[in-house]
Amino acid sequence: MEFVVRGRIVVQKKHILELGNVAADVADDIGDLLGNKVTLQLVSTELDPETGDCKQSPEVAVSDWFLSKDGFVPDDVQYEIIFQLHTSFGIPGAFAIRNHHKHEFYLKYVKLELPDATVLHFPCNSWVFNASKYKNDRVFFSNEVYLPSDTPPGLTELRERELRDLRGDGTGERHESDRIYDYDLYNDLGNPEKGPDMIRPVLGGSREHPYPRRCRTGRSPAISDPSAESMPAQRKDFYVPSDDRPSRRKQCALFEEKLKAAAHSLLPVLKSVFGRSFKSFEEVMQLYHQEMSVEASTTADDEEKHSPHTVLVQNEFKDCKNTSWLRYPIPQIVATDEWAWSSDLEFARQTIAGVHALKITCMKAFIPESRLDPSKYGAPSSLKPEHIEEQLEGLSVQAALRGRKLFSVDYYDTFMPFLSRINAQEGIQSYASRSIFFLTKQGCLKPVAIELSLPPQTPDTSSHRVFVPPLSAEKKDWLWDLAKAHAACNDATYHQVVSHWTYTHAVLEPFILAARRHLSTMHPLHLLLDPHFKDTLAMNALARKTLTSAGGVIEKSFSPGKYSFEMSSAAYDSWSFDDQSLPADLIKRGMAVPDEKEKHGLKLTIEDYPYAIDGLEIWSAIRRWVHEFINIFYKSDGALQADNELQQWWSEVRSTGHGDKSHEKWISGIDSKANLENLLTTLIWTASGRHAAVNYGQYAYQGFLPNHPSKTHRLIPQEGTKEHAEMRENPERFFLSVIPTKAETAMLLTTLEVLSTHPEEEEYLGQRTGDEHWTSNREILAAFHAFSRSIAEIESGIEQRNSDPQLKNRRGPANVPYTLLCPRSGAGITGRGIPNSITI
Repeated sequence: MEFVVRGRIVVQKKHILELGNVAADVADDIGDLLGNKVTLQLVSTELDPETGDCKQSPEVAVSDWFLSKDGFVPDDVQYEIIFQLHTSFGIPGAFAIRNHHKHEFYLKYVKLELPDATVLHFPCNSWVFNASKYKNDRVFFSNEVYLPSDTPPGLTELRERELRDLRGDGTGERHESDRIYDYDLYNDLGNPEKGPDMIRPVLGGSREHPYPRRCRTGRSPAISDPSAESMPAQRKDFYVPSDDRPSRRKQCALFEEKLKAAAHSLLPVLKSVFGRSFKSFEEVMQLYHQEMSVEASTTADDEEKHSPHTVLVQNEFKDCKNTSWLRYPIPQIVATDEWAWSSDLEFARQTIAGVHALKITCMKAFIPESRLDPSKYGAPSSLKPEHIEEQLEGLSVQAALRGRKLFSVDYYDTFMPFLSRINAQEGIQSYASRSIFFLTKQGCLKPVAIELSLPPQTPDTSSHRVFVPPLSAEKKDWLWDLAKAHAACNDATYHQVVSHWTYTHAVLEPFILAARRHLSTMHPLHLLLDPHFKDTLAMNALARKTLTSAGGVIEKSFSPGKYSFEMSSAAYDSWSFDDQSLPADLIKRGMAVPDEKEKHGLKLTIEDYPYAIDGLEIWSAIRRWVHEFINIFYKSDGALQADNELQQWWSEVRSTGHGDKSHEKWISGIDSKANLENLLTTLIWTASGRHAAVNYGQYAYQGFLPNHPSKTHRLIPQEGTKEHAEMRENPERFFLSVIPTKAETAMLLTTLEVLSTHPEEEEYLGQRTGDEHWTSNREILAAFHAFSRSIAEIESGIEQRNSDPQLKNRRGPANVPYTLLCPRSGAGITGRGIPNSITI
């Protein structure tokens, strides 16, 4: 006896704007009419009692493929599908799909309705290529999850086979249709075929250059340097496993952002030749206030009129009506007051409520410590108590230390080993900086000294200059302003290369690779972690193409240039996963101490520390959600110890993904629920809250480069020199000659604008909007809804704190509210919003 199962399959076809896809769509329609169809076959949760094999339904083809609307817009396309099943078939737990079309499509989900009205959901979210591309059938499981030992008998072999397919055998070059996840070193940052200046060291696999692993592509070695991987024939051909390639809608959003970025990168140079510095702050502000139209090029001088940039703008954008593409939006830091950024209080406030509010440290001793060899780098500091004691509200330095009122942002050890090579690059002059701050009676920080250091001429000498602010805020001191600019430049580099790229993007990739290789899509932890891993491998591959590669945006935009990622490797050497939990990080930096009487079990050193206050709220909400989730599936520590997929995942993270740190103490096994809870909370926090805190405020604070310059071209002049006289004659123009030029500014603003933008379909913390049927488990749904409500309450609390005039660090002189950890956001550059994952 048979019964009918009706279903719906939902797909997205390739986008018509992608080259060749018009023909591809027509070819697939014709092929479908000729019998080359898409077919599905259900798999039961039960085994066939006679053969002991999986029960499979007859194969059914998707009808009327050619009748759907073509891919002119990134919309979903739905097809009905009908199965005839024998009553002994049991409950479908999976299906196999075979694409006999020539081209791939994005499969979103399949939904089945049984005769008793039970609805089964099969989330897919993957690209499906022609069946000939796969060794085994593509298989998708329902949204029911099981620990390995609880897998229904009919699905056990499929579960294991899927993981074997995803691991591959570690050989061969990867292709677009592949779904294989494997590891490799960062041997693709350079491009040695383009000459010696494009060679970069291999990161990872050595004591000299430790680094996390990336996704293996299997490309052949470079001819001129076999230690490096060759570049693909086309830069777009950076491999991303097809299960982790963004949906068509997301690809379209990225395409639109690239178009917008292209317009911006061209137009600001119409008024000047590339390479010139700004002449005044008014000229800097014209980037945001002046209408950048194609007609502007007619006023350019002869050299400008014939530049390739001007010609391209005239040819490509002459009919463009969207003038918002032709002008940069005003960064928040200058939106209310064009000069508040330059105040000392705002400079200090950004260390606890800016785009890089997770570096500041409470000082334990006034003489800064250094791990560097003094016989090579000289004495680490020339700071003395008398430099700052006049500014400590009557306290001595020792009293201020005892009262936990002195703080530092210290880049001496980070920059000094590289500084000689950095400054040997054409047009770059930088220091290694230390900034010292004092916590005033009003609860605000103020800078009291900045020490700028250069490599010593001889081992027994040192080269430090100490700058202090003018005693009167009414008095302008351009030397002090230049010192702040150099310190901010160090901060901008460390923020981008270390805190942003290395400590979020790069360190998470091995966790994702190991999860894909060892945690089945049927595993409960896949359900928990997958939204926090979404699109990250694709974004990291995109970064290796354009941002982190030799001659890429980061090398061109930041002072360390070609040494940027060697610095990144040096920073990773001191990275520890245990320190990435927010409470551990705050305690390590002396910004909090354990105190069970306080909320979250911590007492903050600075009571009005927006990043820490908002972050701890988010951290605690994530931890409660993780705690509830774990307890649904693991009833004891022994249950997780017996989970072979979980243990293999973590073992591979330790031994391979972060293999350069496999000897360190933080690498330990998962032997308790408390241990697993902290691990998973840290992973989710890193992918969501921490990344949001260092990413989505980039345009707000760094979009006005005098506030946070990425590159410095000149040192601070010594009194009596020609440069000092030049500075005294026109200090504003001298200041602007130190920071990025117009061309450098245009390039960086273009990048920051894209990095700071939320797409329309962004999924935020506490949301699962991408798939409404992600689970049918009522316990999970109840715990998740409680998590969502807590996130909404946290957002309301942040808004209230930002409206409290007593909390002076929430807005500061520039009147920029701290919203980087506000969970929700609209599309665009908003300076707020915590996406579930690293999606840009």
